[in-house]
Amino acid sequence: MPSVVGMLEQRELGARRRVDELREEADRIQAELAVAELEWQEWVIARRRVDTVLAPDGGSTADTEVTEDPQDSDAPSAPRSAVKPKSQVWREGRDWSVLSVDYQRILQTLADRLRLHQGPLTCREMAAGFGMDVVPARVEALRSKAKRLVARGWLAEPAPGRFTLAQGAAGPGCAS
Repeated sequence: MPSVVGMLEQRELGARRRVDELREEADRIQAELAVAELEWQEWVIARRRVDTVLAPDGGSTADTEVTEDPQDSDAPSAPRSAVKPKSQVWREGRDWSVLSVDYQRILQTLADRLRLHQGPLTCREMAAGFGMDVVPARVEALRSKAKRLVARGWLAEPAPGRFTLAQGAAGPGCAS
């Protein structure tokens, strides 16, 4: 007859093996999840780009806000006609104070570069400069904001994907 201690050791060994197997499986699933999330982010970005190109207004999404929350990406989007075009924030002659903090931050960064006689920035460089994770979702969010600022005359895009302050853009506290 086996001893009680011997039986407990066998069961403990079996439980330890099961825990090790489950940990290996969890690690494998975690790695798969990370790859799937990256792929999903790329598809969200691609879909937004296609939506922009196929938009009925000729690809100009400057009058609409893009939802940056990836959880909202599966929800049906509101019809474009329901979006209020040309909010007062974007009217000519306004200074930067009427813009949201995110837009002001982009403009200030590019104004500083212009003042220091440095060239245009890419959205990837801006994300790194802002201390953001340089991942496609963050870079595309910045690109979307920069494109809106270009469409409204605050920024210029001298080369594809490179942004600088537009000539005559109003700074903080002054009119253009």
